[in-house]
Amino acid sequence: MTSNRTRVAVAQLAPAADTEAAIDTIAAVSARAAHGGAALVLFPEAYVGGYPRGAGFGTVVGSRSEAGREAFRRYQAQAITVPGAQCARLGAIAAEHGVYLVVGVIERDGGTLYCSVLFFAPDGTLMGTHRKLMPTAAERLIWGFGNGSTMPVFDTPLGRLGAVICWENYMPLLRAAHYAKGIQLYCAPTADSRDTWLATMRHIAVEGRCFVLSANLFATRRDYPEADDAATGSPDDVVCRGGSCIVDPFGVVLAGPAVEGEALLLADLDLDATVRGQFDLDVTGHYARPDVFRLLVNEADTPPVQFVDGMPE
Repeated sequence: MTSNRTRVAVAQLAPAADTEAAIDTIAAVSARAAHGGAALVLFPEAYVGGYPRGAGFGTVVGSRSEAGREAFRRYQAQAITVPGAQCARLGAIAAEHGVYLVVGVIERDGGTLYCSVLFFAPDGTLMGTHRKLMPTAAERLIWGFGNGSTMPVFDTPLGRLGAVICWENYMPLLRAAHYAKGIQLYCAPTADSRDTWLATMRHIAVEGRCFVLSANLFATRRDYPEADDAATGSPDDVVCRGGSCIVDPFGVVLAGPAVEGEALLLADLDLDATVRGQFDLDVTGHYARPDVFRLLVNEADTPPVQFVDGMPE
């Protein structure tokens, strides 16, 4: 009888000083996770490139400051290109330790930044990218919008793997699209450390009959020197307490939530639990009512500029 079990890891980390330091940390944590038997390691939202918590970039409605433009220039300098040198380093880390890496990054494409997740296979191959479809609130000042061409769910030996970033998880139709693709390993890198986040992760696990892995940062005020309120309070004040967790398809919390500091969460998953769960709930199958509700998903790329040889027929 074959085993359908796998061990996974979720890394809760302090923000890195810069992009190269973030990748160095990914290498060290991936080594620890692999040594602990993990076949997959998830890192937080925007870990490579940075989540600029508290930074206003000198913007109010109708006005941008020169200091804010310079802050954005520095922030853009920490972003990575896909593919690119830093991307190659991440692939090499995955290959060295023989693990799947799911990594939150700030991706630079032309003059625009995207909050993205990169997926690397154990041989170091970049499997694909998910760009956050809907940046939340002031994130829209600094990040562009993804489109339907980067919503992959990969069929891997570990299970069907995909990612939904932070408050994208509050988009019911996006969740439905991933459920329809048969997602089993639902990665949710985030910057949300509210009490409600764990409830959201448990709900999604039950709704999708999938394993949910969520990774967040653990950060203090000193980690954000460019935050608008950086000079107030104590440098030791916790501004993001994490809450990283691993949840099974019945809503049982297998690891976490980690709220006391940096952590590496490990859990053994029985992928057959996703099938057992679908016995009584498959929201895009036998529990659906397509005669009443249907979802249309546009997975086409939608570039703003296209170049063609000659006029189209």
